[in-house]
Parts: sequence; C-alpha cells; structure tokens
Amino acid sequence: MAKKNAAPAREEKRAAAEYYKLNTKAVEDLISADESNSPPVSEEELRKYTKVSKFHLADWLKIALIKAWFAGAVCFFLIMGTSMHISDQILVTGIALGFVWDLLLNNLLRFMEKTPGANDRWIFFAQKGYISLPLNALYGLVLITCVVMTYEAINTPLSVLAGDPTKVSLPVEPVLFGVFTMAWDSLLLLIKRVLKSIVSDAKKQVRSGK
Repeated sequence: MAKKNAAPAREEKRAAAEYYKLNTKAVEDLISADESNSPPVSEEELRKYTKVSKFHLADWLKIALIKAWFAGAVCFFLIMGTSMHISDQILVTGIALGFVWDLLLNNLLRFMEKTPGANDRWIFFAQKGYISLPLNALYGLVLITCVVMTYEAINTPLSVLAGDPTKVSLPVEPVLFGVFTMAWDSLLLLIKRVLKSIVSDAKKQVRSGK
C-alpha cells in the first residue's frame, strides 16, 4: 500500500519543483527586463492594454481638440480679456501662443506618447532645450498672422455685401479662434512633412547617383 502511495507523492513533488522553477524564472526575467532584452511590442498590442472604454477617439482627433482648446484659452485671456491696441494685441498673443505651445502643449503631447517620439510629427519644432522657446515664439507669431488673415478673408467680403465696411460679421471668440489656429497648425505641419519628404528623396537620388 505504501509503494502505491509513493509514486503519486513523487509526481506531486516533481510537479511542485517544476512549478517553482517556472515561477522563479518568470520573476528573474521580470526583474532583469529592460529595453535591450525585451521583445518589440506593436502599437496595436499596446492599445489592447491601454484602452479603458469602448468610446475611443483617434489620436489625431484628440491632439487636434487639445490644440484648439489651448489656442482658445489664449484667445480668452489675451484677446477677450485685455484692451490693448490691435497691433500690440496680435504681437503679445502670438508670442504667448508660442510659449503655450512650447511649455504646455508640446510637453503634454510628449506625455501622451505610447512610445518615445511618437508624437513628434504633431510638433512643428520638436527640438528640446532652450532653442525651442524662441522658435515656438516665432511660430506663434506665424500662427496668429494666419488666423488674423483668415478672419479678414471672411469679414471683408461680408462687410462689402452688408454695405458697411466697419461691420464685423464674424467676431473673434475662443471656439473659432481655436479651430482656426488648430487648422493652420495642421496645414503648416503638412507642408513641413511634404518639404522634408522632397528633401529626403532628393538626398537619396544624389546618393544613388554617386
């Protein structure tokens, strides 16, 4: 009877030993894991574990809404909340927009990245360091100039049709200001990508010609 019970006991001990080895190896692998010895994981696989609800916005749409919100906030505080001369207002708002893009928006986009550098394509000046602030200040001035031109392109023909050159049919307010700023930012990013692609293709042709 003792011999019959000995065999199952040995099997249980062997199974327990194997289970312990597997768990010990799993813990060691987890402790020693880093970027050099971890297998690559696709973005689709990452989405399975990062998605928390059925309602999901595409990344580009989330980024567009965030940009529109930040631009609208700048409009609310600096255009609607101040009474400067129009030229000073445009200058201050443009610089402030660039500062917000550099210090708040771009850092938020980097924080949202699933992998390092994944959101750089949504940032016009992705450089880090002190140089990024003056570059984005200039970029803010470009954006505000484009937005002002958009309002003028809409209001000028409407005022002519109304027969009153001083009439402003579309006043500046945060929502549309944010949408216009986001739209111009997207267009400038697209132009940047196209130009980079053209330059890259030209360099490849030069190298292949050699």
